[in-house]
Amino acid sequence: MHTRLASLPIRLAAPAALLMLLAACAPAPIYKISGAAATAAPFQVAQSPENFSNREVIWGGRIVQVKVFADHSEIELLAYPLDASQRPKANDSGNGRFIAVMPGYVEPLDYPSGALMTVNGKLNGSRAGKVGEADYVFPLVGVAQSHVWTADEMNKGRNNVRFGVGVGVGIH
Repeated sequence: MHTRLASLPIRLAAPAALLMLLAACAPAPIYKISGAAATAAPFQVAQSPENFSNREVIWGGRIVQVKVFADHSEIELLAYPLDASQRPKANDSGNGRFIAVMPGYVEPLDYPSGALMTVNGKLNGSRAGKVGEADYVFPLVGVAQSHVWTADEMNKGRNNVRFGVGVGVGIH
C-alpha cells in the first residue's frame, strides 16, 4: 500500500511535465495587446465602423491582393481567427475581409496572394467596395507592424505525432 502512494506523485508528474514541454514549444505571440484593443472580427467592425474608430486590432488572414499608390499601399486580406501565437487559423471559417493600409511603397512580391499575414494597427474607418459583384464594406487598418508567415513558422510548435492503426508509407 505504501508503494502505491509513493508512486502516485511520479505518475502525476510525468503527464504534467509532458504538457509543459509541449506548451514550451509553441511560439509566443508576436505583438503585445493593449487594454484598448478591439476584439471584434472584421465582419463585425464592418457593420458599425464608427463604434471602433481608432481602436487597436491584431488581425490576420490570407492575402487576396496588393495595390500600390503614390504615398501608401493597401493589402486586402480574408481574415481568419488567430491562434495563441497570432498565426491565422486558415482552416477555420473566414471572419470577413479588411484592408491593411501600409505607409509608403510595399513590394507586391513580398506579399504574395495566398500568403498568411498578421497585422497590428489602428482602425481608421471603412470603405465601400466589391467582392466579385457583391457590395462590401472593408474596415481599414492603419498598419503599425506586419508579419508574413513562412510555412516553417506556421508549422512551428505544432504536433507532428500521428496515431493510427494499420500499415502506411509516408514520403516527405
